[in-house]
Amino acid sequence: MKAVSAYASYTLAVAAHSPESTPAMPPGRLFVLIIVSVAVLLYLNLCSTSTNAGSSNFAAYRAGQVALSKTDTPPDHIRYEHERLDVGAMGTRADDFLRMMQARRTIRFISDEKFPRSILDKCIEAAATAPSGAHCQPWHFAVVEAAEAKAEIREAVELEEKINYERRMQKQWVSEVAGMVGDLPTAYTKPYLTDAPYVVVLFKKKFDFDSGTGEKVVSRYAEESTGIAAGIFLAALQAANLVTLTSTPMGAESKIRTLLNRPPHEKVFLLLPVGWPAASATVPYRTDEELRKPVSEIMSSH
Repeated sequence: MKAVSAYASYTLAVAAHSPESTPAMPPGRLFVLIIVSVAVLLYLNLCSTSTNAGSSNFAAYRAGQVALSKTDTPPDHIRYEHERLDVGAMGTRADDFLRMMQARRTIRFISDEKFPRSILDKCIEAAATAPSGAHCQPWHFAVVEAAEAKAEIREAVELEEKINYERRMQKQWVSEVAGMVGDLPTAYTKPYLTDAPYVVVLFKKKFDFDSGTGEKVVSRYAEESTGIAAGIFLAALQAANLVTLTSTPMGAESKIRTLLNRPPHEKVFLLLPVGWPAASATVPYRTDEELRKPVSEIMSSH
């Protein structure tokens, strides 16, 4: 094919730059030769483009651009495309993200005003981009919107939380969280579970089942992977101008799983009521030193 291409290019060159010693070619024949040569070059270019597209077709499919043909064989790896920013833009992005996350606070007083569900779905979709052990993606986000279901979750959590504060938790632990609940009547009262328009229950999967064979697949690093997903979810909510609270419903996990009809191999990891802060919302007062540990305490260079 390269030889044909070279010949076509040569023919065009000869037609355009024939030496004086070369006998003149009839105009009609010259015109036909030029047209044929151009057609050959266009065809060869099309074939080359098609071949290159075949190798990148899977990459385009992964990017959601084209449908993968049944005849395409997925490669083991595809090229990673990365747009490198200039250092100034990198610094601006880092600064903006830091400022956004520094404004994040845990909120126990959430407005019952609804916001579009699609915004929450996007935040969950962002959370699901988290890395995971062996790419198991061992998480499930259950969004609870029905008032009755939220009330049942709250009842189950408050019942167990009362036992936690009275029996399971040490006195020091109880004293440490006493100042965080603000104007709530008791530390185990959880109005945000019914006030918030949505309660997201994040489940961790210790194992799963192959969708094709039904075989059991052990989730690698399920705890760590689900924790990373939770962190990205918090950042996504903050970016979407929403607030939440990371609640661990100690003792009520199985009741919540049963209520939401989730399978036994899924374990409740976190409860996250999501919404706008209530008009009267408060947060614990913190000095700058108390609010975040200084970088010198949380980072070291080696």
